[in-house]
Amino acid sequence: MLAACHGRIEAQCQTLHRLSEHVARHGADEQARQAAESVMRYFDTAGRHHHEDEEQDVFPRVLSAVPESRRDIARALVARLEKDHRGMEQAWRELRGVLERIARGEAVPLQVSDVGRFSSLYAEHIAVEEEQFLPLADSVLSAEVGEAIGQSMAKRRGVKL
Repeated sequence: MLAACHGRIEAQCQTLHRLSEHVARHGADEQARQAAESVMRYFDTAGRHHHEDEEQDVFPRVLSAVPESRRDIARALVARLEKDHRGMEQAWRELRGVLERIARGEAVPLQVSDVGRFSSLYAEHIAVEEEQFLPLADSVLSAEVGEAIGQSMAKRRGVKL
């Protein structure tokens, strides 16, 4: 589930890049306004939930399940991922302010450098999760724990299983 969310995050980052180019050429037309609203809706809900899923459900369960011999490595990895979350959240707050203005129809520039920084933060974070953390989680979490995590994630989203 987390890996699938990564694909959606990457797609939203691609939309941001296209939106930056579009706004530079066409201003805040209807297409730009709709794209800005869509990206804001995604990162305000699903993006936020993704971080909550990890920090409230996945990270603690992995840390409690990992063998003592791997615990220091797991703690350092989780600390890095949580720090990444804070950086991405800060970058999102900054980017969101510009997107709000575009969604209102203001022809303000969506800086390629800001979009690139935001996208790079996510790309680096996703790579670490997929290459290091998710394999660790798969190796230490039982199917029952995975199901409990899934139920918690569904509850966070208001989905009944």
